[in-house]
Amino acid sequence: MKRATGKVVLLGAGPGDLELLTLKAVRQLQAAEVLLLDELVNPDIVSLAPQAQVVRVGKRGGCKSTPQDFIQRLMRRYAIQGRQVVRVKGGEVLLFGRAGEEISYLQQHGIAVEVVNGISAALAAAASLSVSLTHRQHCRGVTLVTAHAQDHSEPDWQALAATGTTLAIYMGMSRIASLNQALLQYLPASTPVAVVQWASTPQEQRLLSTLATLEADALAAGMGSPAIILVGEAMAEASLPAMPVAMPAQNRA
Repeated sequence: MKRATGKVVLLGAGPGDLELLTLKAVRQLQAAEVLLLDELVNPDIVSLAPQAQVVRVGKRGGCKSTPQDFIQRLMRRYAIQGRQVVRVKGGEVLLFGRAGEEISYLQQHGIAVEVVNGISAALAAAASLSVSLTHRQHCRGVTLVTAHAQDHSEPDWQALAATGTTLAIYMGMSRIASLNQALLQYLPASTPVAVVQWASTPQEQRLLSTLATLEADALAAGMGSPAIILVGEAMAEASLPAMPVAMPAQNRA
């Protein structure tokens, strides 16, 4: 008897701390027969999928990556075989992770797809800093934006600065110099900025700065990807709980 077509679950693994996974995510992992694992996902997540075949499909900016069309064909192939496929992505599935392309592809080929949300790195970074991204005394909301567009163009920083929101900038460390200079054209140099690298993990680094010295401070602290850059007056409320942290350049002897 032919086995029924399986399904694909697009699962957000969060920023790295496995304790931030939802109960729903854990149940899906336990039921998985095939695990397609992204590069930035905590590798220990495989322990929650004891019966799954693990296929690593790393995608990371600036590094050799598994082609997107190949990943999509893999999902379809395993689902057609009747297997329960869990495509594990870092952070939140529906933010900057090509979920739109994958959902469309699977639906076009008659494959059932389910989304299980995860905690985004911007939220984990804010939690580490004990700061609200939407502090009503400082801003009108939060805007999530990627500095790494498909066509390599820059975001409309003028329009973003005019929103009066906290800017949560993903994938911006590789172009932090141009990003910093662009924002200085539209926001005061005194605007508070926070950078959190590897949010929620033992490797986490945190930096508080301003637009005036952001690039220099991040360079001095040796910060790189993956990191979230949080820009806006709400960051004036951020704090650095006791743990080893990166120190701004101007505070070093």
